[in-house]
Amino acid sequence: MAIILSIESSGTICSVALHNNGELLECIESDEPNIHGQKLAVFINEITESQKIDIASLDAIAVSEGPGSYTGLRIGVSLAKGLCYAKNIPLISVDTLKALAWAIRNCEYIEFPNNCLLMPMIDARRMEVYTASFDMQLSKISKTMPLILDELFYTSLSRPALIAGNGSLKIIPSNAEGLISILPEITFSAKHLGWLAYQNYLNSAFEDLTYFEPVYLKEFAKVL
Repeated sequence: MAIILSIESSGTICSVALHNNGELLECIESDEPNIHGQKLAVFINEITESQKIDIASLDAIAVSEGPGSYTGLRIGVSLAKGLCYAKNIPLISVDTLKALAWAIRNCEYIEFPNNCLLMPMIDARRMEVYTASFDMQLSKISKTMPLILDELFYTSLSRPALIAGNGSLKIIPSNAEGLISILPEITFSAKHLGWLAYQNYLNSAFEDLTYFEPVYLKEFAKVL
């Protein structure tokens, strides 16, 4: 049995979850803006008390590593590292975009087109997003990068794409000749980190508490 606490603070969602062997036990979250610094620790106390789990007995703490909001990521990672250091608990990082791709793939109501791409997107302001492309096995096809949603993006698509995340709201489906499906209801949440975090736990893929930092993307690209 592996009990893992997950923290998601890469965007506007402030979210924590507990998983047992990758299966969700409970999730507490809020989409109220700018509350990460005030509420993340409160949510952690609430969820561990609700599940009658002592923080020191956790097998690991997982944190969304980014890309995303600079402030949100700093708060989430700093809190996770502090708890891990104080309680001698391993730290696991989970690619924020891969977690959302996992959520897309595991959505029961979606009919997946043949050879489709899973393309999570994070709003990076203006017409820019942070994104990466994954196949159905969650293997990364294109690297994580900032992307401008201009005409080049639409003309470069050669296969169906399922797009989710707050960056998907900038997409104009008609520009891609039916290749794009937008799933705005699938958004970032700590409940999406659990299965991926558990795979890292099984492989002892832990972070160094001294050197681990969130993933920040500061330069913007115009190619897919």
